This record gives sequence, structure tokens and C-alpha cells, in this order.
Amino acid sequence: MAFPDSFIEELVERSNIVDVVSNYVQLTRKGSNMFGLCPFHNEKTGSFSVSESKQLYYCFGCGKGGGVINFIMEIENLSYPDAVRFLAERAGMTVPEEQNDDGAKRRKRLLELHKDAARFFHAMLSAPEGALAAEYAAKRALTPKTIRNFGLGAAPDSWDSLIRAMTEKGYTKRELLDAGLVSSGKNGRIYDKFRNRLMFPVIDVRGDVIAFAGRSLDGSEPKYLNSPETMLFSKRRSLYGINFAKNTKRGSILLVEGNIDVVTLHQAGIDNAVATMGTSLTTEQTRLMSRYAKEIIICYDNDPAGLKATDRAISILKNSEFSVKVLHLPDRVVNGEKVKIDADDYIKLYGAASFEKLMRLSENHIEYELAVLRGGADLESDDGRVEYLKKSGELIAKLGSPVEREVYAGRAAETAGVSREAMLSEIERARKRLAAAARKKQEKEALRPASAMQPTDRSMRYTDVRSAAAEEGVVRLLMLDPSLISKCDLKGEEFTSPFLGSVYSIILTRAAQLKSVDPAALIPLLKPEEAQELTRISQKPQTAADASKTLKEYIDVIRTQRLAASDDLMAARNKYLENKAYESKEG
Repeated sequence: MAFPDSFIEELVERSNIVDVVSNYVQLTRKGSNMFGLCPFHNEKTGSFSVSESKQLYYCFGCGKGGGVINFIMEIENLSYPDAVRFLAERAGMTVPEEQNDDGAKRRKRLLELHKDAARFFHAMLSAPEGALAAEYAAKRALTPKTIRNFGLGAAPDSWDSLIRAMTEKGYTKRELLDAGLVSSGKNGRIYDKFRNRLMFPVIDVRGDVIAFAGRSLDGSEPKYLNSPETMLFSKRRSLYGINFAKNTKRGSILLVEGNIDVVTLHQAGIDNAVATMGTSLTTEQTRLMSRYAKEIIICYDNDPAGLKATDRAISILKNSEFSVKVLHLPDRVVNGEKVKIDADDYIKLYGAASFEKLMRLSENHIEYELAVLRGGADLESDDGRVEYLKKSGELIAKLGSPVEREVYAGRAAETAGVSREAMLSEIERARKRLAAAARKKQEKEALRPASAMQPTDRSMRYTDVRSAAAEEGVVRLLMLDPSLISKCDLKGEEFTSPFLGSVYSIILTRAAQLKSVDPAALIPLLKPEEAQELTRISQKPQTAADASKTLKEYIDVIRTQRLAASDDLMAARNKYLENKAYESKEG
């Protein structure tokens, strides 16, 4: 919905961006700005900047940027109206009447539907229709308290149990489809999506039910069925159990594979467990975890699929601010045979105290990766040892700390039966190769200045980079010194970039209304990708000295480029006419 300008201006004024961002990112002052590790991509060196004077944030690493509303939209995965409500509640402000906000009404309605569906499934667990699910929960040794806390339920073995129950409450076919609770057949008829399954409500950090996961009870595939993507639910951004794990005092998050693992671990008092929603670990999920802990312990199943998932998770996490560890679940020996077990099995077999010990003894990711290399190498042969030394050297070379490189060099050398000096030499060679590759990449990027000038969003790409650079300069100068607006006789249509021309027109309109043209005031009027681009532009250095002369130079460039483009067009037209005349003469 379109909130009144006066309300948005007051909301932004009351929501100091440093205070808001500090709830998610640890900031340190460097000069006039605050810096921290970017919450939107993995990094070890803080390139995330927050300007209190401009009320803007910008990451020099990934290019994300905007004002306080954009930050909440991105970090909380909220729509613009919901981000405004989020900040309004924080600031103690009453949101203006929302009668015409169809998006907000629809979201609210779907949240109510999910809550009612969760209550229906939970009630079914105690009904005859849920006997099989109740039996399975008992087999898994889940207590009534745990079942109640997690809101576990049962989807009856029926095509329309949920449909009938929700229809009686007034929900429509369209709403059931939008929530992902039903599927539609070829004839247009709908049927329950979840049937004959133990149900796990997926609850977000605000305590809202946003989706469901259903565990098959009759061996049918898939074993776990998750809700589809909806306006409430994104698999990439969600973690099962995060509503509980966010309150842990352990300082770490335990990442496991299945929903049952999460429930069993929490029941055993291990309250930091979460699971991904049928996907590999994503960057969005790591951002979510980073709000609550700085150490991640990966505890995936010890089978080929689990080991592969562990490798993928490490590749995402190891370049982040997280301390990463891997908990290796030992095989169980049954009749002389090794059997793979998961976290749920381990708790039942050996108890919570034994699992706690495993967590304390878990390896950091370097130790784990070296162990994997060691397990796959033939250390009895010279070729096998050389291969192991090369791979481990490349792994250790990526470590930033000389002390860490020294320690792990010694371990790798001992494993391969070579001297520490030989291992350190191999690591140094690997470091030189990595540095050379990084320089080559940097040089390649430096040769593409025009590409670096372009907006990230392809729909906003510049057709004339030289003119666009001057157009950026005009916008930046006018935001910096609004008194220059009266000296600027440019028209919006003279801009080659529709985006910059639009921002320019907004500046002129607001100036005529005696309203602020600061970036923080303009950003709420733009789309998220536009807000990000305006933030990037405003971060570029711009001196206010002799600003009138600089503005005139920018305008001259814009008009010169426009004239050159017109001349090129005229020349091309004349050439075309000449060719046509020649063809007619020849014919």
C-alpha cells in the first residue's frame, strides 16, 4: 500500500539505521562510518558500511544497499508494507489505516489459515484417523510435552479431510491453493496435499506457522514432503527449529539433516538444533543463523549423501565469519557389521550426555577436510603421498593465519611421512598460485571499467556509460547540495538512463514541495533494486567544492553525448538513404 509520505518520513526519522542494524550486525566505527561483516553474503573482512549521517547502509563486497526499510525487508524477508509495520511496531507508531492493502490482508489470511491447519493436524494426532502417526511418534519415543511444544500432528489418509475442515471455517479454494495445503487435479478439483503423514509445522522466528513438512507413514515417496514456495514460505530462507534454537545460550547452532533429529535433540535438552528444509544449506540460511550464533556444528548423517552435504555446507560456511566444526557420528557395530546411524538414533542408543561429549570433541572444518583427504589417499605409495600433500597444501594455503598454517602443516607432514619444512614449502607454492590467480582476476576486472560502472540489476543497465556517469554526478550533487537545483536546467528526458531521469524528476518535485532530497528521504519512494542503486551512487566520492562548476561540466557531458548520439543517428540515416538511391539507380 501507499503509506503517507509524512508517516514514512517520521518512521525513518525514529528508526536510526545504526540502532536497527546493530540488532543484526556487530558494528565498529571507522572514520565517519560504522563497519561490520555483511549479513547478506559470507565474508571474513568487514565491508558492510553504515552511515549515520546519511541513514544508509552499503556493502562494498556484494553491493547491497539502501535505507532502514530496505534493510529490514532484506534481513527479515519481508515485503515493503510488512517492513514498515515491523519498524512502526519497534518505534511505537500506529500504522495508518490499511483498508486498501490487499497484500497485507492476503498475508494475514494465509497466516490464520496455517494456524488453523496446524490446530487441525494436532487434533488429528489424538483422533482415530491419526492412530498411525501417533504410533510412529511413540516409536520415536516422543513425549506428549515435546509433541505439544513442536505442535506435531497427523494428516489423515484421506483426500479431503483438511479441505472440509478449513472450508467449514470459511477458507476458499483459492486460499487453500495459495497456502500450498492442497493440490489441483487435471479436472480442476482440489485434494489434500498431505495425506497419511506425521506433520511438522514450520514456525518462523516471529512464532508464525508458515509451512508444513510431512513424514511418510506408509513408505510412500517422498519420505519428507514440504510445503511449496508461497508468499509466506521460502525453503532457501527457512530453518526447521529456528524458533526454538534462536533462544539457545550455547553460542552455537547444531545443523542436522531431519526434522525428527531436531525434535529428538531438543527433547534431550540440546536446544540449538535446526535442519534445512529439503535443500542443501543456502547463503540465506547462514544469514539467518548468524543472528543467533557465531559457531556452526555440522552433524549430517554419516552416509555418502550426508558426507556430500557436509562438504557443500563447509564450502559455504568456511569463508564466513562462522567458526565451523563437524560432528562425526560413529558407526554402530551390529553382528560385526558397521551400520550408519543419525543423530536421533545416537541419542536413543547412547543418551544426551554422550552426544554432548561428541559436540565438545567435534573437529573444526580444517581437521575434518584433512581427515577426508587422508581417508581417500593411498599413503602406502609415493604417488598417493604426493597427491595427498598437494591437496592438503592447497587446503592449508587458504588459511589466513600463519599460526594455523604452521600447525596444520605439521599434522599433514606427519600423516604423509615427510618433514614439516617440505610441507611448508608445498603450502607456500600453493599460496603463490592462489595469489597469482587472484591478481589475474583483479587485472581482468580492472580492464572492464565500463562493466564496473553498470548497475547490478540488468533491467537498469546504461546504454551510454559516459553520459550515465555524468547523470549520476548530477543526482549526487543535487542530493548533496539542494541549492544547486535552481541552477540546473536539465530536463528528465535528457537523461539516457530512465532510472536516473526518474530520480532526477523526483528530486525536482520534492524540492518544489520544500521536502528533503537526502538519499534516505528518496529511497522509500523507490523499488528495492532502485534503492540499492541510488545507495551505490551516493557512496561514490563527490566534492562539494566549486559545485556549480562541476554541475555545469556534468550537464555539458550529458548534452554533448546526446548531440553525438543524434549526429550518429543522422549519419546512419543519410548512409541508408544513399544506399537506397544507389540500389534504385542500379536497378
